Amino acid sequence: MAKKKTKYSFLNEVYAGVLKAATVTRSGEVRIKRSDLKACLENAFTTGAKAAASGERVRFPVVGALLRKDVKARKAGKGINPFTKEAIDIKARPASKKPRWSFPRTLKETFANKKFW
Repeated sequence: MAKKKTKYSFLNEVYAGVLKAATVTRSGEVRIKRSDLKACLENAFTTGAKAAASGERVRFPVVGALLRKDVKARKAGKGINPFTKEAIDIKARPASKKPRWSFPRTLKETFANKKFW
């Protein structure tokens, strides 16, 4: 049987990395090296970017979501430079897949609130 592909979870990825990096001292304190924590976070973001590149919508708590957008091909044509009014040639563009970032409503409202300016 084929393995069922699970949806990527940023929190689960970070949690697993922190559990691997954490050590407990004799007095019962949990310690994590700064470099291990940095590597854990970088690994989680890289894995999330790869999941988004494969077509999945990846959510990062508080910060936003990363997804892949399919950009359609464009034919070559003629256009006009709006500043100089000269005729210009527009190159053809092949179809591509590009990353897109979307921000959550709460973050947009925080930036829109003039109290924080």
